[in-house]
Amino acid sequence: MHAATSPVSVLLIDDQELAADMVREKLRGQPDIVLHYEADAAKALQACRALQPSVVLVDLKMPGIDGFDVLQTVRSDTAHLPLILLSSEESPDTKFEAFARGAHDYLVKWPDTRELLARVRYHAAAYRAHCERDAAFASLRTSQEVLLRRTQELAQSQAALQQAKKMEAIGQLTGGVAHDFNNVLQIISGNLEILRLLAHDNPAALHRINAAMEGVNRGARLSSHLLAFARRQPLQATSVDIGRLLFGMEELLRRALGHDIEVHTEVSDALWEVLADAIQLENVILNLALNARDAMREGGRLVLRACNAAAGAAEADAGCDEDGDYVMIEVADSGSGMSREVLERVFEPFFTTKLPGQGTGLGLSMAYGFVKQSGGQIRIDSTPGQGTTVRIFLPRAQQALQPAAVSSAGAAVAQFPAARMDAVGQRGRILVVDDEAAVRETAAAWLESLGYAVWQAHDGASALALIEGGLEVDLLFTDVIMPGPVRSSALVGEASVRLPGLKVLYTSGFPEGELAHDGRLAPDVRLLKKPYAGEALAREVAALLAPVGTQHPD
Repeated sequence: MHAATSPVSVLLIDDQELAADMVREKLRGQPDIVLHYEADAAKALQACRALQPSVVLVDLKMPGIDGFDVLQTVRSDTAHLPLILLSSEESPDTKFEAFARGAHDYLVKWPDTRELLARVRYHAAAYRAHCERDAAFASLRTSQEVLLRRTQELAQSQAALQQAKKMEAIGQLTGGVAHDFNNVLQIISGNLEILRLLAHDNPAALHRINAAMEGVNRGARLSSHLLAFARRQPLQATSVDIGRLLFGMEELLRRALGHDIEVHTEVSDALWEVLADAIQLENVILNLALNARDAMREGGRLVLRACNAAAGAAEADAGCDEDGDYVMIEVADSGSGMSREVLERVFEPFFTTKLPGQGTGLGLSMAYGFVKQSGGQIRIDSTPGQGTTVRIFLPRAQQALQPAAVSSAGAAVAQFPAARMDAVGQRGRILVVDDEAAVRETAAAWLESLGYAVWQAHDGASALALIEGGLEVDLLFTDVIMPGPVRSSALVGEASVRLPGLKVLYTSGFPEGELAHDGRLAPDVRLLKKPYAGEALAREVAALLAPVGTQHPD
């Protein structure tokens, strides 16, 4: 029996058309066999490629190119196509030469019809089986390659997921620590400022107080970096012109990096604006540049690049996990580079390869947190001895945004003269709400020293009870995160209904969730970040309580 699924294609190469008629007659009544004929032996290879036959019958004696030449030519192009040489004589030498030139079989003209059919079907079936086997092996190899690739991709995804989980866990821990740390710093800084007022005529005491305040400043910067890594730092998102920002930083970077390092800035034409906090972005670029300086002890070259990374473009596909338009900021140095082991940990807080006292290990972790909180991606590539390249992808700004109303004075504890600030703002009535007694009492004491009437509440419920009991105040100064059933947002909402025109000033060392949405503050929110200076508090309160049209210094 023969397979009926696909016909056997037979190609006859013979200069005598009579031979084609004879073969056609022998194949008559065989619907599973199709005969093709080519009289020109020079076109044998071309015909084989075009017709893709299952079996080729080749006459030995033809003018110009004989059967041996045809066998050799076709065999050089395909290794397994069945070739049957046809000859009018049965000669051992001819058979030997035929098989040496690549023939599969040898037939003496003209064999019995049954023999011809049997040999054609046998060789066609063997060839089909061989082709199916090759296809199966090729499919298996492809499947194995796909499986291997998917296994590798799965392993990479699992590793990335584990890294993300680790970074998220560390972020939650550092964010919580920073919140409590800010409250401690606020207690210390508030009391130091009150002591400064009391000791304004004692130079020795003022010197000690100023030294302690410097320690508070350092702690505030450390806490700010921790919050940035934990993605809990409220951001003032605006549309930022990256080209202008980078060119504006060139002089600062040259001074910070020294004369041995060449700074080069490349900005593409028609660069999009990005949605980000400009001050935080400058800090990130400066930190990356300082890291690059430390990797180029003998001098080198720092290149800042910025270009558009449109959705679907190679740059975006290589750097971003989500679709969308981004702007890529690249910071590349020619320094010593990093090993693979170091690269796996570079974004972890407090991880550093520098000697003790030469770095906190918070620069890259702060950059990581800021970029993630801004909705972007950060990638780092490095090879020992060949330098490091950091690529930041920030989302394209679709429309210009106004900066959020956040007091920049709260970012660090500013020093100011020891003399009392008697005329910073007009008097008013203030309710201070904070669950940390020392923080609350220090803020209240400072405001009272400025001439305000001050009441205190330890949580939202007690503050609301005072207002419902008839207390009238002009300003509510409340912590964002407090225990108890009444959250700060609910307190502000209820208090504003009962006291139309009430001004609200928030404070927190950890405002995520309650005030910040997607890491950004609403434009109408006034937030004083802990630890804040007494001067910053005084100016914010004075600005909020000032009559309409009255200007106060920033």
